[in-house]
Amino acid sequence: MTRSAPEPRTSDPDGEFEPDPRRWQALWVTLVAGFMSLLDVSIVSVALPSMTEGLGATPATIQWVVSGYALTFGLMLVPAGRLGDAYGRRRLFLVGLAGFVLASAAAGAAPSVEFLIAARLVQGLAAGCLAPQNSALIQQLFRGAERGRAFGMFGATIGVSTAAGPVVGGLILALADGPGGWRWIFYVNVPIGALAFVLALRLLPRGGSGRAGHIDGVGVALLGAGALSLLFPLVQAESGGLSRLWWLFPVGVALLAAFVAWERRVVRTGGEPVFDPRLVTETRGYAAGAGLGTVYFLGFSGIWLVLALFFQTGLDYTPLQSGLSVTPFALGSACAAVVAGRLVERYGRALTVFGLTGVALGLTAAATILLLVPPESAGWAVAPALLLGGIGGGFVISPNITMTLRNVPVHMAGAAGGGLQTAQRFGASIGTAALPGLFYVVLSSADGDYSVAAASGLAVALVTTLAALALAVLDWRRDRREDAQERTRSEDAHGEHVTHGATAWHG
Repeated sequence: MTRSAPEPRTSDPDGEFEPDPRRWQALWVTLVAGFMSLLDVSIVSVALPSMTEGLGATPATIQWVVSGYALTFGLMLVPAGRLGDAYGRRRLFLVGLAGFVLASAAAGAAPSVEFLIAARLVQGLAAGCLAPQNSALIQQLFRGAERGRAFGMFGATIGVSTAAGPVVGGLILALADGPGGWRWIFYVNVPIGALAFVLALRLLPRGGSGRAGHIDGVGVALLGAGALSLLFPLVQAESGGLSRLWWLFPVGVALLAAFVAWERRVVRTGGEPVFDPRLVTETRGYAAGAGLGTVYFLGFSGIWLVLALFFQTGLDYTPLQSGLSVTPFALGSACAAVVAGRLVERYGRALTVFGLTGVALGLTAAATILLLVPPESAGWAVAPALLLGGIGGGFVISPNITMTLRNVPVHMAGAAGGGLQTAQRFGASIGTAALPGLFYVVLSSADGDYSVAAASGLAVALVTTLAALALAVLDWRRDRREDAQERTRSEDAHGEHVTHGATAWHG
């Protein structure tokens, strides 16, 4: 006997729901932990020169402090989501948070670059354990308009943490001056994480989904090997990984194809897959949202490195000055994401169409300004364009998460959230490898013109944003068409009921 497919259209696939009175306090705890884990993707970049000098490392080795974290983070998302669904999101959240705090302390105290890299690999695994529990707990704790508001706050956290990394990192380095100042980038996580752990013990709901069953070990192995094969060349891009390890891409595709075939077999035999393929094939909005998120994050994640290279290398900004120059995007994104969360139940996919249009306009304006304005004035001149792009971005991330996960049954929320975030990590990995590479190629061919190189990177991000906009428009039109068909069927059913009633009365 096979399990029934997840219901694609119901607003509450899991039946009766009684809201937890402490759900908003619990949300804030998860958002703080999520902010720390996402911030650590970008905050470390500004401290790499200090780490290289302090630990006597080579540039190729020290790059693993960034890429190793991103790699293990991405590998852990889907398995951790499935484990949370099976054994309890609170339990997995606490395990991940404890691991993240301990690994942060170890990274701060690292006596050598090898020890630091090992600590960062563990820290990435812990962050990957945390991330899918965030979205899954929102699915579990909230319904309806409240869920949209909660995802709006979650989207604001994603946008701000991604853009604020350089600012926070630069500020910490400015305050903790000296050869060991970079250690405080990791130490700062310890007291915040410890407090979040204590609060999570009190506030997060106990219990699992009641569906523990058997963990699909073969599926975990195939997914992990496939994702590793695709991600490893990307995280090694700066040291020539794309040219040396290109052969891993077809290997990764083959492994992921085997993973899909295996998961379908598990479903047919009534087992519990690590990632149910029916989420993609039968759950309304999931496939479109995951694809949109992948394409959007490809450009969204890459532009921060392009702008950091432009401001710091081209204009000799300090890390703090460089971070402050992109703050308008972070502020616009945070404010808009909260507003978008309140509107998503009303306007749906139209919000992402609106937001992506704003991002495209902001990127176009920013690239044009960098080409036309003298470099010494670029930091101030580009701020309004980045603010516009940030406002648009705030209307993309949180509504897309809500629209992608809204029809996912709560007992699958962890795996579904992990799958969505894995897709976003793939896009981010490609973007962070491709856009800086393009920056240097254009820089060498444009006689060292940093403005042209930065504008070229923004132009590529614009192309990916327009691709995401096309996906959003297609999904929006499909939603409108299907909603119209549902209304027609409802009206026809109502008309038949009235007609039968009138016949019975006159008879």
